[in-house]
Amino acid sequence: MAHQSRLAGFIIDCEGIPADEGARFWSAALGLQAQPAYAEDGAEYADLQGAPAGLNVEVQRVNHPSRVHLDIESDDNAEADRLERLGARRIGFVKRWWVMEAPTGHRFCIVRMRERETPANHWP
Repeated sequence: MAHQSRLAGFIIDCEGIPADEGARFWSAALGLQAQPAYAEDGAEYADLQGAPAGLNVEVQRVNHPSRVHLDIESDDNAEADRLERLGARRIGFVKRWWVMEAPTGHRFCIVRMRERETPANHWP
């Protein structure tokens, strides 16, 4: 099935650190404006606004080791299938996104597309 996908942005996972606290450092380090932390579906996030190319950058409080991962937005679950054909594997479905692992060992997520107006890759 035809679908679309694009790089959505980067999530800075901070183990056991409040999102506001992590956002203070990353805001200063990256020159981005930290927004107040918020809770959503039992998770805690703080957006960092002003990233180039409209990328979404946010800090997330997590219970696993700290890391940075990227998010790929898609309008269809076919994106997970496409990436599996390229060698990725599904780790698990969490709330409303797929956690994937690239053949290189890097974790990333496939999330629902937020804006239809932003250019995306079109896949058959």
